[in-house]
Amino acid sequence: MSEPTISRDPRHWMRPGTLQLAALPQLSLYIHLPWCLKKCPYCDFNSHEWSATAAPGEDMPEARYLDALRADLEASLPLVWGRPVHSVFIGGGTPSLFSPEAIDRLLADVRARLPLEADAEITLEANPGTFEKDRFRAFRQAGVTRLSIGVQSFDDAQLKALGRVHNGAQARAALEEAAQVFDTFNLDLMYALPGQTLAQCEADLRTALSFAPPHLSVYHLTLEPNTYFAKFPPRLPSDDEAYEMLDRITAITGESGLQRYEVSAYARPGHACRHNLNYWRFGDYLGIGAGAHGKLSFAHRIARPVRVREPRLYMERALAGDAVASMDEVPRAQLPFEFMLNALRLREGFALADFMASTGLPLSSIDTALREAEAKGLIERDARQVRPTERGFDFLSDLQSLFLPG
Repeated sequence: MSEPTISRDPRHWMRPGTLQLAALPQLSLYIHLPWCLKKCPYCDFNSHEWSATAAPGEDMPEARYLDALRADLEASLPLVWGRPVHSVFIGGGTPSLFSPEAIDRLLADVRARLPLEADAEITLEANPGTFEKDRFRAFRQAGVTRLSIGVQSFDDAQLKALGRVHNGAQARAALEEAAQVFDTFNLDLMYALPGQTLAQCEADLRTALSFAPPHLSVYHLTLEPNTYFAKFPPRLPSDDEAYEMLDRITAITGESGLQRYEVSAYARPGHACRHNLNYWRFGDYLGIGAGAHGKLSFAHRIARPVRVREPRLYMERALAGDAVASMDEVPRAQLPFEFMLNALRLREGFALADFMASTGLPLSSIDTALREAEAKGLIERDARQVRPTERGFDFLSDLQSLFLPG
């Protein structure tokens, strides 16, 4: 039996094993649209400049890519048959490069093949550099319920340093339109930018808050391997300066009514990102599209499928029914760490019962690590719940590493 056949065959994944999952977790769908106008120097996502790979005058292959996504989804259905879908996230790349008509067709294809919950959250990532008047309204009419807008900064000099294709004025216009069209949206901001001062960071944050975003994601700029910034690193604020910025961000967002519910996320009541919460609660997600990753649970094992990464090869392989590059079983010993990588990002932490339900493991598998984390002041716990302390939030990587297999 070939590897692609094993990957698609639910009988292979349903065979007896050592894990005992009493019920399957919530299921989400992630759809990757890989193209962007320009590759940002800090970006390590599977994104590709269309102009850098296309022949002169060649249009982005919207229809062919949608055909590939549909074929990929159809080939994956036996692995998730009958499971309701809680949320859909269309990420990239820059998904807002796709036309509203393409997004409408994509969501119609999804609804025809998967049982979406009646109130399923459907998020589209958008870049202010692709914003046009009424474009967001057309995305809403196509079925998108939430935008995630990659502003990163309102400072034109910082945006240029980050390689963004938009300026501060375009960011403001996009946010004004989003606030008019969508009941909820997310504003993405970055801090500890090249040469950024505390005052500049605060100015960016106060500008962001002036749009009364229901949700704010604030990310520390890091130099990821295999990026332009990794090869040619800019001068960044020191760790102490970055911590000071984060303290100000948390204080000011709290004053504005946004609560920090996750390490990098702040929201008003009722506006937390349901799709991301499913990740952090170790839920399942089917990932389709070039390079998309997934997590799928079965009665006795958990699998991590990965799609072919290069967009043209992905389209070719998906249309032939073979888009999966690999689908590996998560080793039993690795599951506590994988769970904690997600759950400990949440302010609320996790219920001990949820750990057992979503990993199929007994509490004895994490008892030693929990004791050590508590002794170091990184968590607090009672008979039902485990929560990271303020210190645990500040030293999250140290806390998570306690759960690595010995």
